[in-house]
Amino acid sequence: MKNIKLLATILLGILVLTGCGYKSGQQPENLLPYEDQLMVVQNAVNSFREDSGGLLPIKTRDMGTDQYIKYPIDFTKIVPRYIGKSPANSYEAGGIYQYVLMDVEENPTVKLVDLRIAETLRDINYRKGINGYGPIAEIIGEGVYKLDYKKMGYKSELSVQSPYSDTQLPLVATGDGKMFVDYSIELNRMLQDNKTKVKPGEDIRHLLTDNFAIVPAYSLPYTVNEQNEPIFMLAK
Repeated sequence: MKNIKLLATILLGILVLTGCGYKSGQQPENLLPYEDQLMVVQNAVNSFREDSGGLLPIKTRDMGTDQYIKYPIDFTKIVPRYIGKSPANSYEAGGIYQYVLMDVEENPTVKLVDLRIAETLRDINYRKGINGYGPIAEIIGEGVYKLDYKKMGYKSELSVQSPYSDTQLPLVATGDGKMFVDYSIELNRMLQDNKTKVKPGEDIRHLLTDNFAIVPAYSLPYTVNEQNEPIFMLAK
């Protein structure tokens, strides 16, 4: 009877861990939900800011840097005084997330960047460097293109795992050759599921940053058309 109870306890523990949605292959120390780690880092950032007279523990980036990766947290400024060590899922500790700050002027908030997306974009840029160009397969929108991956040497079209769902997100390029993730699928889901109404001309990426810990890094701005569907919004 005792053996049966012990087995049941073990099985329950396994179900709890697998039910958390973490991918296989992660180290045990990475099994903490990132919500818990976000809270710890947020408290450390708040304490540092209070003690430093309003300064933030961030690395310096060029002012033209993408807003979602513009303010990476510098853990050397808060470890070990405000936090024992970098979170296990952080880049600094060998994890897949870059911890960043958003809304630094009004309400500095800790968010995450999924660095696996950056790896895919780097691979494409490297392949473009070898071939010397990115051949266009299709025009997606004004100034936005889908590349011909087979001409670039890939066996199939590339995509990235969405940080918000099980969906694979396509990649797009702009006329200057820069690569971006197309978050239209996720933005459309937010618009439809939440019955959210936004004004044409408004950048709607906040729908993701307001509702998720992970930011839509390496993206173009989006707005909506008259049907309340997401479309690219490039500067004229």
